[in-house]
Amino acid sequence: MKKIYVGNFSFNLTEQELWALFEPGTVESATLVTDRDTGRSRGFGFVSMTNDEEAEKAMAALNGRDSGGRALVVNEARPQAPRTGVRDAGRGGNVRQRREPRW
Repeated sequence: MKKIYVGNFSFNLTEQELWALFEPGTVESATLVTDRDTGRSRGFGFVSMTNDEEAEKAMAALNGRDSGGRALVVNEARPQAPRTGVRDAGRGGNVRQRREPRW
């Protein structure tokens, strides 16, 4: 199974329309990424296809294709990078060091 990143599409695209773009192949799932606060699409999503050969063909055919006046970006999804930040302070995350006064 291959997970495919699809980006730069219209914020009005629905999951059903995203699914339909890949429909000639065997689609396992299609998911839009939405803004946590507004619920609106963030303009990218992921499609999982069960057949790797069909996924490769779909990526080649759809990458750069016009969708609502925008060129789609379609490629194999990469694993999500681990997040670091203030919440990870006790585990070596990004914590601001206190500085000495300059005078």
